[in-house]
Amino acid sequence: MYPNTLTQLSRANPFSAPMFTLQRADESPSDTPVQKRRLAAAAVAEGDSCEFGSQKYLLLCGFGGILSCGTTHTAVVPLDLVKCRMQVCACLLESPVCNSCEFGSMKYYALCGFGGILSCGLTHTAVVPLDLVKCRLQVDPAKYRSIFNGFSVTIREDGMRGLAKGWAPTFIGYSMQGLCKFGFYEVFKIFYGDLIGEENSYMWRTSLYLAASASAEFFADIALAPMEACKVRIQTKPGYANTLRECAPKMYGEEGLWAFYKGVVPLWMRQIPYTMMKFACFERTVELLYKHVVPKPRNECSKSEQLVVTFVAGYIAGVFCAIVSHPADSVVSVLNKEQGSTATQVLKKLGPKGVWKGLVARIIMIGTLTALQWFIYDSVKVYFRLPRPPPPEMPESLKKKLGLTE
Repeated sequence: MYPNTLTQLSRANPFSAPMFTLQRADESPSDTPVQKRRLAAAAVAEGDSCEFGSQKYLLLCGFGGILSCGTTHTAVVPLDLVKCRMQVCACLLESPVCNSCEFGSMKYYALCGFGGILSCGLTHTAVVPLDLVKCRLQVDPAKYRSIFNGFSVTIREDGMRGLAKGWAPTFIGYSMQGLCKFGFYEVFKIFYGDLIGEENSYMWRTSLYLAASASAEFFADIALAPMEACKVRIQTKPGYANTLRECAPKMYGEEGLWAFYKGVVPLWMRQIPYTMMKFACFERTVELLYKHVVPKPRNECSKSEQLVVTFVAGYIAGVFCAIVSHPADSVVSVLNKEQGSTATQVLKKLGPKGVWKGLVARIIMIGTLTALQWFIYDSVKVYFRLPRPPPPEMPESLKKKLGLTE
C-alpha cells in the first residue's frame, strides 16, 4: 500500500511530487517508466524560446540577472554614495577638504572601477555608428569602400536606426571591461610598485605601467568577449539578428558556449597591446606635458586645467593605441563574422594590406574614445575626491645615491 499511496499523492499534487515515480514490487521495469517531473507551471508554451531547465534557459536567466542587478544598483548610486559616506567618512561633515577614501583602500578601488564603467561603457556606446562602419569596412571592403560610403550604404539599406545596431552588447560588454580594466590597473600598479620598492618604481615606471595594464586587460577581455562576439555578429552579418536578445540565444544554439569565447585570444592580441599603450603612453605624456608644456606645476593648476591636460594626453595615447592594435582588431571582426574560422586562417586571408583596412576610422574613433575615457575617469576621481597622485618625482633616497643632492 505504501508505494501506491505515494504514487497517488504525487499525481494529486505535482508541487509536492518526488523527482522520480516509485515502482511496485509486482511491476516490471518496462511497465513503469522512470522520468523526471516538471512543475505544471513550467510547461513549455507555444512561442517559448527554450525548454525549462535547459542550459539555454539557465544562461538566459543569468543574463537577466546581469541586467536586473546591474541597472538597478547603478540607478541608486547617488543614494548609495551618501549612505557609504555617512558610514565610513563622517569627517566630511566637519572638513570639506577630506578625501573620500584612502589611496589603495577597497573603497578607492571600487570607485575607480565605477569610473571605468562610466568611461568605457558610455564612450563606446556613443561611437557605435562609427564602430559599425569600421567593422563593415574590415569584413566587406568591396561593398563598403570608405567611411562616408559605409555610412551612406548603411543608411540606405537600414535607415538611421541601422547605425545603432549593436548598442546593447557594446554598452554591457564595455562597461564590464571598463570595471576590470581601470579597477585592476590601480590594483596591479600599487601591488607591483610595492613589490619592487619606491626607487625601482620610479626608475622602471614605464615597465610598471605596462605590466599593470597588461595584467588588468587579461581579466577585462574575459569579461568583454561574450558581448564583443554578439556585437560583431549583429553589425557584420546582415539578417542574422538585430538585437542582443535575438543574437545571444541564436549563437548559443548554433555553436554552444564556445561561440562567445572563440575570439578571446585575438581579443587579447588586440586589447592587451592597446591597453599597454593606452596607460603607459598616457602616464608618460601627462608627465611630459606638465614638465615641458604646462607653464606651472600641477599643484598650482585648477581642476579644470588638469582635466584639459588629461584630455590632450588621452587623445595622443589613443592615436598610438589605434595603430598598435588595428591588425588584431581586423582579425577579431572577421573571426566573429565567419563560423568555423581560426585566427591564423583569417590572418592569411586578409594579408598584409587587408589587416589595415579601416585604420583611419579607427584612429578617429579610438583617439576620441581614449581622450573621453581618461577625461571621464579623471572627472570621477575629482567628483568623489579620490586621491590623485601628481606625476612621479625622483625619491630623495635615489637623488642622494646619484649625487643630485647634498
